[in-house]
Amino acid sequence: MRVLLSLLLLLFAGPALAQERAAPLVLAAASLQEAMTDAADAWARQGHPRPVLSFAASSALARQISAGGRADLFASADSDWMDEVERRGRVIAGTRAILARNRLVVVARAGTPAVGATRGAALAGRLGAAPLAMADPAAVPAGKYGEAALRTLGVWDAVNGRVVRAENVRAALALVERGAAPYGIVYATDARASASVRVAGVFPATSHPPIVYPVARLIDGPAPREAEGFRRYLLSRAGQAILARRGFAPR
Repeated sequence: MRVLLSLLLLLFAGPALAQERAAPLVLAAASLQEAMTDAADAWARQGHPRPVLSFAASSALARQISAGGRADLFASADSDWMDEVERRGRVIAGTRAILARNRLVVVARAGTPAVGATRGAALAGRLGAAPLAMADPAAVPAGKYGEAALRTLGVWDAVNGRVVRAENVRAALALVERGAAPYGIVYATDARASASVRVAGVFPATSHPPIVYPVARLIDGPAPREAEGFRRYLLSRAGQAILARRGFAPR
């Protein structure tokens, strides 16, 4: 009888235990790659299942979630795409929070002259007829911030025709790394993550909307317990320290 009772308990408790220990699926902006990987590794060292990480442009991830794609956490590089996911009813109420902040910079390969990103005419002059790499301003947050900054500086019309639109900020960074474009507009953390480029100019924080990264849990995620634990860890002092080591500003 005792054996039968134990088997019944295992039968009914098994799915719940499996769900509790399942690895959460995290969809994160491409610019969070190193920081989120570090955080997932640190979380796993505490005895938790290591989160499964998927990186892409926030726009692509938001569309995936809005179309019904299942995941546990979404970390976006701007508020607009998180707003869209929330409007679609995909965010669990009360779980949205600011994860981190960032800065916008111009990058170039070593040996390429610096630009005066605070003076639009200097940037346009340096570019000449050369291409400028940046994430697609039509949808990707880094590109939207970049366009806003260039418009504020009064040079968007002068450089728009030479903009090479990449699918995400890391793709824009790669164009500069490979020498396909002399300059690129990326986040400060992207520049820090690359050994092949240097910061050639910094945009004034007032030239574009604040670069804010919201994070939230999603409905129907396969690992709700671990997802909530990891979300709280990212927002904790330890999680914020990991983000700071990768160059992100405090939330």
